[in-house]
Amino acid sequence: MDFLDSRRKSNSAGKVIAVAFFIAVCIVMLKQVYSPSYTSPDMFSQHELGVTHVLVTGGAGYIGSHAALRLLKDSYRVTIVDNLSRGNLGAVKVLQELFPEPGRLQFIYADLGDAKAVNKIFAENAFDAVMHFAAVAYVGESTIEPLRYYHNITSNTLVVLEAMAAHNVKTLIYSSTCATYGEPIKMPIREETPQLPINPYGKAKKMAEDIIIDFSNTTDMAVMILRYFNVIGSDPEGRLGEAPRPELREHGRISGACFDAARGITPGLKVKGTDYKTADGTCVRDYIDVTDLVDAHVKALAHAKPRKVGIYNVGTGKGRSVKEFVDACKKATGVDIKVEYLDRRPGDYAEVFSDPSKIKQELSWTAQYTDLQKSLQIAWKWQKSHLNGY
Repeated sequence: MDFLDSRRKSNSAGKVIAVAFFIAVCIVMLKQVYSPSYTSPDMFSQHELGVTHVLVTGGAGYIGSHAALRLLKDSYRVTIVDNLSRGNLGAVKVLQELFPEPGRLQFIYADLGDAKAVNKIFAENAFDAVMHFAAVAYVGESTIEPLRYYHNITSNTLVVLEAMAAHNVKTLIYSSTCATYGEPIKMPIREETPQLPINPYGKAKKMAEDIIIDFSNTTDMAVMILRYFNVIGSDPEGRLGEAPRPELREHGRISGACFDAARGITPGLKVKGTDYKTADGTCVRDYIDVTDLVDAHVKALAHAKPRKVGIYNVGTGKGRSVKEFVDACKKATGVDIKVEYLDRRPGDYAEVFSDPSKIKQELSWTAQYTDLQKSLQIAWKWQKSHLNGY
């Protein structure tokens, strides 16, 4: 009797195992039939003829998101990598809603300072090019937290380059800055103007440039370095804008400060420095619209050539004072903004504007959005419809 019971139990257990095995096989087969991830390779992990896959670092940020928008409009495949320390997930969501088709856009949350994570991203994706925007980017803040800037800008660029080298990604469009020039004696600034940065932000960017150039000399990389000036504006169709974190208002762009004052978020606009050697005593800057800036990046990508390093200033070629800017902002917003004049900000320089003739000649690029008031009106419209950012 005991022998028969044990044999029955053994047979029952065997049947259970057999049924479980059969069910498992069925599940696997069903997955193979119905799951796209089993029937075809992931679009982002495979190179595709006629499709250029661009990694946009910092693509959730102000400039990076506008660049991603333009690339997607031009039928590029885009991967955004951002740690959202300065970027906005809302900008990514806007892009995802605009381009929901499979294989168009993916977002990866990661910190470029994490070399292991960056290497994994490159290992799992077939990138054709990198647009490297990700960086902290406030002159004043850089004088207070210099080590953060050297780590975030210089060290992280090295991590990206090492990953590109390890995974055979050959094209880099690097987002640099006119801050690498410091305070040149002669205006306008040309690409040959000596680079003598006077603040940690400019110094960190110049170090990154030097690393890129030194590395490119040993490879067949195609490199474009764009040194751009003061960025303003937003997407003319109102889909994207600039939404910096509230705690960064003190260090932010003058356009953001003007809009905050116009909206009553701050009691007025603080202009730092009225004793510079300029026509009205305030700083003179070259204000470039973000739409023009991303157009320059796309043209740089199209013209990038192996074993070549292209270095270009991206600006309008015309300098405007802070007082001129404030007057334009008052007209754009329709608000008589209260202005408070203060001492100079550490690390600032008196006058900076570009000579964009090289980029015009070699890449056929010229700034189109040069009406300061109009650029501010477009940005103001987005601000008014996004009172709490994204």
